[in-house]
Amino acid sequence: MSDMTFEETLGTEEELVTKKLERWAEELGDKTFIYYGEEDDALSYQRFNQLANSFANRLMEMGIKKGDRISLFLKNPFVTTIAMFGIWKVGAVYCPINFNYKGRLLSHQINDTKPTLLLTEKRMVPFLNDVSAELPTPLPVILYDPKKGEHDYFSDAKRIRLDPVFQVIPFDEMMRGRTGNPNVDIHYHDTANIIYTSGTTGPAKGVVQSYRWIHGYTYMFRAFNTQEDVIYNDLPMYHVGGAFALVARGAFLGCTVALWDKFSPNDFWKRIKKSGASNAILLDVMIPWLMNADPKEDDKENTLNRVHMQPLPKYHHQVAKRFAIDFISAGYGQTESGNGFVGIIDELSDEEGTPEALYKGYSKQETAAIAASLNIPFQKGNRNLPKGYMGKTVPFYEAAVLDKYDKPCNIGEVGQLAFRPRYPYLALKEYFHVPETTVEAFRNCWFHTGDVVYKDDNDIYYFVDRMKDVIRRRGENISSYQIEDMINQHELVNVCAAFPVPASEGDEDDIVVYVVPKSEQLHPDALAEWIEMTMPTFMRPTYIRFIDDLPKTPTNKVEKYKLKSMFQKEQATRNVF
Repeated sequence: MSDMTFEETLGTEEELVTKKLERWAEELGDKTFIYYGEEDDALSYQRFNQLANSFANRLMEMGIKKGDRISLFLKNPFVTTIAMFGIWKVGAVYCPINFNYKGRLLSHQINDTKPTLLLTEKRMVPFLNDVSAELPTPLPVILYDPKKGEHDYFSDAKRIRLDPVFQVIPFDEMMRGRTGNPNVDIHYHDTANIIYTSGTTGPAKGVVQSYRWIHGYTYMFRAFNTQEDVIYNDLPMYHVGGAFALVARGAFLGCTVALWDKFSPNDFWKRIKKSGASNAILLDVMIPWLMNADPKEDDKENTLNRVHMQPLPKYHHQVAKRFAIDFISAGYGQTESGNGFVGIIDELSDEEGTPEALYKGYSKQETAAIAASLNIPFQKGNRNLPKGYMGKTVPFYEAAVLDKYDKPCNIGEVGQLAFRPRYPYLALKEYFHVPETTVEAFRNCWFHTGDVVYKDDNDIYYFVDRMKDVIRRRGENISSYQIEDMINQHELVNVCAAFPVPASEGDEDDIVVYVVPKSEQLHPDALAEWIEMTMPTFMRPTYIRFIDDLPKTPTNKVEKYKLKSMFQKEQATRNVF
């Protein structure tokens, strides 16, 4: 844990992740910052800083200035990480796009962001070409083109060309810039990122975050790490979890970060062994996938001693015992408010956890002392924690459970979770280009999260549900509006309604869509084929049902609860027979 308190870091270079990277490039030099597992390649702090500087200095030569927005439509997390730090170093704004997007979803985000520049890779080019007519032109595009022998090279790459409306700049050119630090004047209140989050009554909204937002979001994670730790990341870089809770956390600390392109239940433990990772984040369906694998004699022989699970599954203790994970943390993460709650679970107490020869980072005694100093609950793993456990409020936020009139709820009473930052620029600065939504979210001097929670008489908070019409699937928050909007584009669909039902595995959702067709010519199988071609995998409905009309209120609002009841009765009947 840093010798400085959170308050002592405010207004100093300790808040700026780029300055921390530059410090470690000088002080740690040859220590590995990024180990890219897909290529079995390691970059030292010094070399990585030089590459980020090359990218940054080339941006400046191209006329990119502080505050310019740069969109990234990339799968490769290594290239994304170099670009992210390069963008920050010139004071430009990191604007990642979900690499599963295509068509309407993709064009909306680019048009909403209005980037000065876009960075993509060869395998994403067809999706950009498909929407080129809908995008602003001319739009300069930096194109990453993997070389033969690299893991993401594919033989058809030579035949793929960007639409002529784009001005192409090879990524290799960006690596030929000057390697010295650009030394652009950056402050904690400057805009660092625009991260898009699901819109419930409209398209996805851009959440504008400052450098202090990154500092605050990662602070409580960092408090329990030393430079000895190795942080594992297979989460996408368009998520705050992958880009900030893992990669930026490592840069703040001077840790090694092990990167892979995506989660693999078959290779997860091989990767942990190869990288020596001591810290990871496991979301939703990742956990049952790991637990469903056949037990092995060496399940406990691994370096992983700290895992953050969100949401915290009821069987977290069984996971920890099987894989000898010493500590599991719980909390609440949000693109707008960051990391508002933390709870640490001492899963194994006096039982043997990570083998001593493989253990990295703070000891159990040191971990308990840090938790106590920050007023973070430190629970025993064998205790039966209530569902939705998130821990206590972090020291630099106030939290409240509010009723519909913003009056505080009683202990144990459910209401909307709201936060109030104790310092400026800790929460989002605004929703990009939607001031009325920003004002509504911050009404009565509280940021309203749209989530339902309650707290107990020990000031510990528990997640109950989402107030918003949001679906959780494959680690993504999806609005039913987005699904409905996409399916309504089909020429034979009159209208549709989407809603979540509990999935068979994990704490995620399956998606149900009721469709009112325009004619009998539309068959569910044909619609499913169209959806497969036009929608990202994580947004595709699990169940499609046709219906003559949607049930509605007298004011014409769709009564989804009636559709959900119909579906549940149908499933119950099937289960009986």
